[in-house]
Amino acid sequence: MIPRVTVVGAGLAGCEAVWQLSRRGIPVRLCEMKPRKKTPAHVSADFAELVCSNSLRSADPVNAVGLLKEEMRLLDSLIIRSADRNRVEAGSALAVDREGFARTVTEAVRSLPDVEIVEGEVTEIPEGIVIFATGPLTSDALTEKLMALLGGSTDLHFYDAAAPIVTAGSVDMDRAFFASRYGKGSADYINCPMDREEYLAFHRELAAAREAPVHGFEDSGVFEGCMPVEVMARRGMDTLRYGPLKPRGITDPATGKEPYAVVQLRRDNFEGSLYNIVGFQTHLTFGEQKRVFSMIPALHDAEFVRYGVMHRNTYIDSPRHLDGQYRLRALPRIRFAGQVTGVEGYVESAASGLLCGLQTARELMGKEPLDFTRKTAIGALAAYVSDGSVADFQPMNVNYGIIEPLGYRVRGKRNKNAELSRRALEIIAGLDRA
Repeated sequence: MIPRVTVVGAGLAGCEAVWQLSRRGIPVRLCEMKPRKKTPAHVSADFAELVCSNSLRSADPVNAVGLLKEEMRLLDSLIIRSADRNRVEAGSALAVDREGFARTVTEAVRSLPDVEIVEGEVTEIPEGIVIFATGPLTSDALTEKLMALLGGSTDLHFYDAAAPIVTAGSVDMDRAFFASRYGKGSADYINCPMDREEYLAFHRELAAAREAPVHGFEDSGVFEGCMPVEVMARRGMDTLRYGPLKPRGITDPATGKEPYAVVQLRRDNFEGSLYNIVGFQTHLTFGEQKRVFSMIPALHDAEFVRYGVMHRNTYIDSPRHLDGQYRLRALPRIRFAGQVTGVEGYVESAASGLLCGLQTARELMGKEPLDFTRKTAIGALAAYVSDGSVADFQPMNVNYGIIEPLGYRVRGKRNKNAELSRRALEIIAGLDRA
């Protein structure tokens, strides 16, 4: 008789693991503390909540995260299937209606056969085979137990962020325009240009704005991939103009010229009624966000439906503790999946959950584990987090730098990446996916 697998956490990684297990006939117990207990990042009772419509990032297959999505599609990923079903237009990005996406994942998981859903906080290490997919906001009680399990020396934190959202109707379109950078794809972004004087005034106020208290937060500890916009402003007058306010490739139709700086807004729902301020993750107080961000000319009367927030993200020292299948080396009945392993990003988290679920199912079915080599994006992520030679382990997004090189020369970066993607997808397509 096949034992029931316990999955702790119904985020993207946990739901993907449950899907892969159940589709192969493995009974599952899914433990989720919502709705009885929520974290600051939780809004609804649905599984797989996203903080941003563009959290899944690029859909370009000649982009590392785009390649990862294609690999997951070949492996019948619930997360990618649900994202495709709830996609909203955003150029080359796989942006989704967040509520529709979470609802789709939740309904799919709840409809799976032999999946027992247990509501409430897990405060002890369960017996039997366990996949911990507790995400970046693992509860304090469970963190304490995991720390003891791991030897008590891996209490590492960094801070993740969600950008503000405004209503489309409150954007002054006389001072904004639709366009995509370099004219690529459809014109899905609202661009809010700023001239030099407007930018300098905005920069001055942003750099000096009052922050909300975040214990333990320091500029030196910021994960570069989600750096608060005010921290970027303090790093130099032009840092923002080389970052989220980069004007390169944007032409203002009112002037026929490139703006001095430009703030981009990305659609956040199907209807196009809500827009995310791209790159404006922040931990300013809500009052300061309203005051300073309203200095952007097109947002002078912006209606904020969500202000930016910062929240804790916990991850373990995976190279010391996990193998290439995300198993705990000291106790292989336990696997970890998602951001708690140090994979950074929603797609990466879901991919780790996919691998955990698939490999656990194969183990219980008496089959050999699949060989996800470093030639694939899924395998490269698993190899990175389990690489004992990594001295200073930090969260990592998928990128071509962690994928095994081709071994031969291809001219042009895009051509090389296309070849890496072609090779990876051939490997995934040739796997025994039963």
